[in-house]
Amino acid sequence: MLARLLALVIKEFLAISRDAKSRVVLIGPPLIQLVVFGYAASFELNHVPFAVYDQDQSALSRDLVADFAGSPSFQQVAVLHSPERIQNLINSRTVEMVLDIDPRYTRDLLLGRPAPVQVIVDGRNSNTALLILGYASDIITSASQAWAATHGGAPPPARLVPRALYNPTLDSHWFIIPGIVALLTQVVTLLVVGLSVAREREAGTFDQTLITPLRPIDIVIGKSLPGLIIGILEGTAIILAAHLWFAVPLLGSLALLYTGLFLFIAAVTGIGLMISSLAATQQQALLGAFLFMVPSIILSGFATPIANMPPLVQDLTLLNPMRYALVVIRDCFLENPSLTTLLPPFSAMTAQAIISLATAGWLFHKRAG
Repeated sequence: MLARLLALVIKEFLAISRDAKSRVVLIGPPLIQLVVFGYAASFELNHVPFAVYDQDQSALSRDLVADFAGSPSFQQVAVLHSPERIQNLINSRTVEMVLDIDPRYTRDLLLGRPAPVQVIVDGRNSNTALLILGYASDIITSASQAWAATHGGAPPPARLVPRALYNPTLDSHWFIIPGIVALLTQVVTLLVVGLSVAREREAGTFDQTLITPLRPIDIVIGKSLPGLIIGILEGTAIILAAHLWFAVPLLGSLALLYTGLFLFIAAVTGIGLMISSLAATQQQALLGAFLFMVPSIILSGFATPIANMPPLVQDLTLLNPMRYALVVIRDCFLENPSLTTLLPPFSAMTAQAIISLATAGWLFHKRAG
């Protein structure tokens, strides 16, 4: 039986290596998405274009403008001499923020009063607007504290001392790139496994496999092992890129990381086999895979926190293997979790792997019958 199973696994690898679509799936999407997400995806803003409407025209107001222009978050692109152009610049998206300094700015500072400064932002993208307001508030607060320290002003009654655990620099790439390990591993595994049975159906060889001495469970194992091996190899390549190329720290145990990765790939492999067993053509298998992947990514917490989703949607995420994989992978990268900490996601992915692979076996048995 082991010899027949080994022959089936070898046959699967040969079919993947000879099929142009499968080779493209293995090489193209992972490279493209790793580059796109690794370099382009970020929660930070850099070089936000802004205009200055300085009604004070004093040395102090110019110092404030210089604080903004010298920040890596902002880039000054225009100087205004009247308020009429503000609306047009924001409407045309030439600028995303206008710094409006009141003519009483210097006078109020010298008299010890709150100096009025207005920040006008483009609110069409609320997330971007909130980030810009946060950056601007930090710069204005720092300038106010520096003024109070050098001119004997009253310090603020409370001073915020931020400290970020696990990500001291608050670099969003440390959050995004570990998630790419799960995302790309799922994409490759699901497509490779999903195409396997559909490819044989198109070639007319799948029915011949069903009438061989191989049992449905043997076929499931033979179809699963190549997907598991390829998924582990893809995951390893992305983990190495995340740690060595993108400099994301890997603080946790490799044993725990690969245990979670294996369970995740097993669950995704079962789902891919279910899709493949129901699809009559490779096009249908691809469509089924993408129909699963899109909600899987959205409901995983990859970009949007699950806690912010409606309660019913949060319940749906419990069925998503990628939700648990992200917890394991991100914890192993940025923390040093214990086995006890990771037991809940391990248990959930184990149950999902058993159910999905058993369902795939039942579908193969039904097809054979």
